[in-house]
Amino acid sequence: MPDQKTMRAIGVKNGKGPATSLYIDNIPIPSLTPTQALVKIKAFGLNRMDLLQREGHYPLPPQAPETLGVEFSGTITALGSAKDQDKTEDFKIGDEVFGLAYGGAYAEYIAVATGMLIHKPAELSWEEAAGIPETWITATQALFLVGGFARGQSVLWHAGASSVSICGIQLAREAGAKEIFVTAGSEEKIKFCVEELGATAGFNYRTQDWCEELLGATGGRGVDVIVDYIGAGYFQDNLKAAAVDGRIVNLAFMGGVRVEGGVDISPFLRKRLRYEGSTLRSRDEGYQRKLRDMMVENALPRLRDGTFKVFVERVFAFEDVIEAHQLMESNQTKGKIICTI
Repeated sequence: MPDQKTMRAIGVKNGKGPATSLYIDNIPIPSLTPTQALVKIKAFGLNRMDLLQREGHYPLPPQAPETLGVEFSGTITALGSAKDQDKTEDFKIGDEVFGLAYGGAYAEYIAVATGMLIHKPAELSWEEAAGIPETWITATQALFLVGGFARGQSVLWHAGASSVSICGIQLAREAGAKEIFVTAGSEEKIKFCVEELGATAGFNYRTQDWCEELLGATGGRGVDVIVDYIGAGYFQDNLKAAAVDGRIVNLAFMGGVRVEGGVDISPFLRKRLRYEGSTLRSRDEGYQRKLRDMMVENALPRLRDGTFKVFVERVFAFEDVIEAHQLMESNQTKGKIICTI
């Protein structure tokens, strides 16, 4: 355990507000339950949910601390009192790890279940490791667990240059996707998805009718799995773009939550579609641990050998977290934003 009883952490003035409301606070170092480890954080990743939480628009699960942040890398400095090896797995004090938490990563220390920790490979930097857990686990969940993807099928990743889709494109490519399509808001992002990540083609939603373009590219068939963050704004076109027996996985509502107008829901029956929403942070530790194990099996070996890449857009110092949030709000990034302590 550290000698001191308090630590630096990023707080939000008045509990919610714009990026400029972030500040460095001094709060107690968290105590441990028997199945947790205390990790001294080296780096943490930013996610869009952090912006929503900062603004007061993200309902926290009951086990989450108020401090922002769900993914991190660092070194174990203490373990809970569990005697059962199955409860603390194979972790020990001094291990270099990265992992997923319900919250609390914007700080010098974090208490986290050992079931959500992963041993950090020497091949990965602290910054790369901190950018893996939330995005790679979410992409694994969306593609395989919810989307039911199988080799030879086709996939559409909306927001193709977002961190989750960057992971998902790589996962789908390695898992034998027949075709991988993306939507994005600039030609630069589409080029990145195709040339850097291996997507088949991309459609600029600002200048193209992405749905018609995708149907044209697939000979009218559509795609087997659609991973969507837009919600209401793409609801009708997602139904139209899905293939027979297609699955649409909804992860966010960036395009609103209310579908307006005369929406045609007949594709649900005509094409036997499945439209399913999913979350990660609100899930119990058993579910999250299952996903951690899937990610370790499917992605970690390829992250170690360089087949998969962690794209880090920019690294900020802990003290520059306001600027980091402002960059994420700009929607100009292609990959992870990381803060280091």
